[in-house]
Amino acid sequence: MYKALYRKWRPMTFDDVISQQHITDTLKNQLKNDKTAHAYLFMGSRGTGKTTCARILAKAVNCPNMKDGSPCLECDICREAEEGSLTDIIEIDAASNNSVEDIRDLRDGAVYTPERCRYKIYIIDEVHMLSASAFNALLKIMEEPPPYVKFILATTEIHKVPATVASRCQRYDFRRIRQKDIAARLLYIAEQEQLSLREDAAALIAKIADGGMRDAVSLLDQCSVCAEDITADVVSMTAGVAGKDFLYDIMEAIAEADASKALAVTAQLYDMSKDLSRLCEELILQYRNIMLIKASPSTVETIIAAAPDDMERLKKLAESAELDTIMDRLVQLQGCHERMGRVMNKRVEFEMALIKLCGGTVSGGGANSAEVAELNEKIKLLEKRLSAAPAPQQYQPQKQQREILTATAPAMENEPPANVKVDIKTVKEDELTPCTRWEEVMEEFRRINPAVAGSLDGSTAASKGNIMCIFTPNRFFIDLFKSNKENAISLSKAMFNVLGERYRISARCTATVEETKSMAEQLVKKAINSSIETAVEKGNS
Repeated sequence: MYKALYRKWRPMTFDDVISQQHITDTLKNQLKNDKTAHAYLFMGSRGTGKTTCARILAKAVNCPNMKDGSPCLECDICREAEEGSLTDIIEIDAASNNSVEDIRDLRDGAVYTPERCRYKIYIIDEVHMLSASAFNALLKIMEEPPPYVKFILATTEIHKVPATVASRCQRYDFRRIRQKDIAARLLYIAEQEQLSLREDAAALIAKIADGGMRDAVSLLDQCSVCAEDITADVVSMTAGVAGKDFLYDIMEAIAEADASKALAVTAQLYDMSKDLSRLCEELILQYRNIMLIKASPSTVETIIAAAPDDMERLKKLAESAELDTIMDRLVQLQGCHERMGRVMNKRVEFEMALIKLCGGTVSGGGANSAEVAELNEKIKLLEKRLSAAPAPQQYQPQKQQREILTATAPAMENEPPANVKVDIKTVKEDELTPCTRWEEVMEEFRRINPAVAGSLDGSTAASKGNIMCIFTPNRFFIDLFKSNKENAISLSKAMFNVLGERYRISARCTATVEETKSMAEQLVKKAINSSIETAVEKGNS
């Protein structure tokens, strides 16, 4: 009878286990020194070797001819344990035996001594599936087990295991297996099985397996039936994934904002019966690589597993977009992948995401059509008002635009006498003395009137007698002071507090017509973007 490759090539000793040396070395040292614990908790993602290591540990702790911390595989105990006929090693699948009665049966059986072995070993797989009552029943015997009983618990979801149980075990975290280790193991298995496996195909299988050795060997087994020569194209066809060229075509289309090209490639893949959920996963992985290239170019060779040709294409794509844009694309793809598990038609959901990524709608999505229509109307109204607004006079050095404002500071005790009186209309620019303490005045003004002080950013000032002339590139400062006399009074007070004298204020706008118009347009765009973000947040909520 044919035996699946993942069962045939399951590791038999700790030395056969790959990418988990931090665990296997510790267990071997415990076995050699006869210091094994009464309970172990193995946790990690699927296919990383949890159950395999549990079986090896169970054999080794009972093997009379143990070799360097591993079972000998030659004695009767090792052979019967491998065949599953050894009664002192009991495997329980908690997914199907999760009731309190099952654990009570375990507890009742644990009082009997082993029949042939030194220890009676209970391996409980997927232990997180036990019910709350079952965990409570297990807790007592785990806390005070008989000296001849050991427990090995395995789980993929450690957060579901009660802390009271986990705290009574030695915990070992199994890491995802490195892609290069998976590829090397696949090439070794293929050589022993006399299969023709290309290196690039092995690398692709390792990438698809995502750190799980069992998935990788199962996919190799499947590919061996499809073709005698296992190439990357055979792996792509068998696994239902898109080839590298298709992926890069889609990403280049997104970079060029070419929705038609992206949709055409997707249609081609759909006709080839490719899984669109997996395609979305592949795009997420590639954009993750691009994000890392953009964020950490100096260490990219160590954190990204990619062929030299692929690395060059990824770097070129990274150069075509900013980091924020790349991360926004990742967020949209992750959201799409999450929704694809709930919708009726995955293709429609994926195509909608592609159109958004190509700039077909507001980034982030979520606003309904009524809100978008309302925003468009507001934008048109703002643009109409901006175009109808009278253009300010252009600033010229010889003939300046002058807006004269006067204000009197509030009455103060012990006020110093006013300085020399000057007619504000007769003041010329070349007669003014620059105010060297204007920054101090602005600091005081920000303290007194912070809401208006920002309108004087970038301004300078100069004085003659009792006149303080302010030169500002911001035309709106003049409007603010003309519309509300309190603003002028607060500025006059700030000047009095710093300079110790009272001044009449003359404000002059130094911006040209084009600069003023550009500033107004920027303010309008800012207001529009703020309205859009508010609507999008409202739609997402």
